[in-house]
Amino acid sequence: MHSKTSHCKIVDCTIRDGGLVNNWDFSVEFVQHLYQCLNEAGVDYMEIGYKNSPKLLKGAENAGPWRFLNDDFLKKVIPYKGNTKLSALVDVGRVDENDILPRSESLLDLIRVACYVQDVDKALELVKVFHDRGYETTLNIMALSNVMENQLVEAFQLINDSVVDVVYIVDSYGSLKPSDVSYLVDKFRKHLPNKRLGVHAHNNLQLAFANTLLAAENGVELLDASVYGMGRAAGNCNTELLVAELQNTKYSIRPVLDMIEKFMIPLREKEEWGYIIPYMITGILDEHPRSAMALRDSADKDNGVEFYDRLTTPEIAHSK
Repeated sequence: MHSKTSHCKIVDCTIRDGGLVNNWDFSVEFVQHLYQCLNEAGVDYMEIGYKNSPKLLKGAENAGPWRFLNDDFLKKVIPYKGNTKLSALVDVGRVDENDILPRSESLLDLIRVACYVQDVDKALELVKVFHDRGYETTLNIMALSNVMENQLVEAFQLINDSVVDVVYIVDSYGSLKPSDVSYLVDKFRKHLPNKRLGVHAHNNLQLAFANTLLAAENGVELLDASVYGMGRAAGNCNTELLVAELQNTKYSIRPVLDMIEKFMIPLREKEEWGYIIPYMITGILDEHPRSAMALRDSADKDNGVEFYDRLTTPEIAHSK
């Protein structure tokens, strides 16, 4: 089975997706140690934040620096680059392409463009800009579980003709089961025969690791993960599990354990992410976790029954 995953590369999203948990309030020391550990572990990419543009987002001034990566700041954080490449994510409508330097002047190697299916055309225009500036590119279509078949097929036609390197299967709501992942990987491979594929899984149903491995064994190449699973709501597939499982001779788990021991365990005392019942409930209902996140921020954070009733009984939901 391990030879089936020898083509895979790991993209660690701890800072970018984990930043959704703590408003990107990571210290420089935290990020530097993570980069050093990922580099020693042989992890292929570290997504060091978002490259969105502060002027296009509300509340920008309250977020940590990893929400809007500044190139000069990045050079101070990572003065010496190892083998682990650096990645950033942008959202359609939240990035000014003029804020992205040519790759030759930037520490970033990969820029990933996230969008909903109706904005694939806009996303691919951005991809083209970044590709022309020398970056590796990916297209991440979010909330695939809620996309209609015909919308997806239309999107595939645009993607096929584009310069994008990798196309992601994204389980935004953590609602996909292994059979769903199998189905989507087959569909993406059939419709996008010349594109490399990636997978981004969430752990609402405790399936992020299983789904990621299944995708890997079916030819998906870029595997998103985060250390100790840190990501929005239920979090992501765990970097430490992938590093241990992929058995690629270049991966080593010990440096990741060091990061967990020194930084992630203390952080988990202060911040919450992972498999928690309200996130499980939004996962089984195939819904965005925002309602569960709001519940976890309230005094009723463990009232799972009432939360379930509210989400499954329309008349209760509308009377509130």
